[in-house]
Amino acid sequence: MGESKQIRVGIVGASGYGGVQLVRLLSEHPHADITYLGGNSSAGREYVEIYPHLAVPLTVEAVSVEVIVNRCDVVFLSLPNGLACELAPQLLARGCKVLDLSADYRFANLDIYQTWYGNDRSDAGTNQQAVYGLPELFGECLPEARLVGCPGCYPTASLLAIAPLLKQGLAQPDSLIIDAKSGTSGGGRQAKEHLLLAEADNSLAAYGVAKHRHTPEIEQICSRLAGREVMVQFTPHLVPMVRGILSTVYANLRDPGLVREDLHTIYSTFYRRSPWITVLPTGVYPQTKWAWGTNRCFLSIEVDARTGRVIVMSAIDNLMKGQAGQAVQCFNLMHGLDQQMGLPKQSFYP
Repeated sequence: MGESKQIRVGIVGASGYGGVQLVRLLSEHPHADITYLGGNSSAGREYVEIYPHLAVPLTVEAVSVEVIVNRCDVVFLSLPNGLACELAPQLLARGCKVLDLSADYRFANLDIYQTWYGNDRSDAGTNQQAVYGLPELFGECLPEARLVGCPGCYPTASLLAIAPLLKQGLAQPDSLIIDAKSGTSGGGRQAKEHLLLAEADNSLAAYGVAKHRHTPEIEQICSRLAGREVMVQFTPHLVPMVRGILSTVYANLRDPGLVREDLHTIYSTFYRRSPWITVLPTGVYPQTKWAWGTNRCFLSIEVDARTGRVIVMSAIDNLMKGQAGQAVQCFNLMHGLDQQMGLPKQSFYP
């Protein structure tokens, strides 16, 4: 039985792409009351001045721990990497629950975080409290969580495709290859040359090859699922569209006798209690547009008997299931609510 009272919610970083998705979702959530919008760069501005299409009668305020803890039960931190780890320990100490959308609380091992993100950390104790916010895999940990490290968009799409393979021991863990493509909104709202229309349109390019920061995040969870150290080959690409991720995962099957129908049954069973996951019928492959504006993930499985490989395709909206929508899903589970509460189920199409 979910809580009937309104939960006071704050959003720090409310003017970014992740922040505006959170505002849109939580302003219509039946159990959320937005009581604080924070952001130093936009402090003092009416929210409708920044986003006129959203009728949210609030002013963005300078970030203040004192104000947040007095007004909020829960706070979403939608900030660049390296900032949440300064705020979260103070907020938690004052009784506020925290959902962090950056990379700061995604890693159990802070040495890995510091190697890939370069920030010195002094909050190891706080970090140990964090739950990795991928509900389909770790949902049982969320009802007691006070700090959630919400996954990256590429890891979400990729791990949902990979999890049954490793959890059920179906694939060779050292054979994982991930080819993923994302829309430009994944780069955030700040002006960046490679995201300009003249640069990105009518073009397709790989980036972060062999060194993208989401690689260790994917490897950490894969290792946890497989019960052994796992390395993956991950290559992301920028696609000239606004939103969406398509992640295609390749792996060598342990049992070359497995056929597509076997894998389809295994995946359908694995995700039978996951309402946001749709395992598509045999021979139907996901399109990112199907997930636009929703918290859904579409999966499709193929087996190539000639090469002995399984191919899993995963499509999500990078700003929803890959960011804000998933954070709201975690928020729901943290408060005993239906995990689908306040989240769109149907895409805007075409």
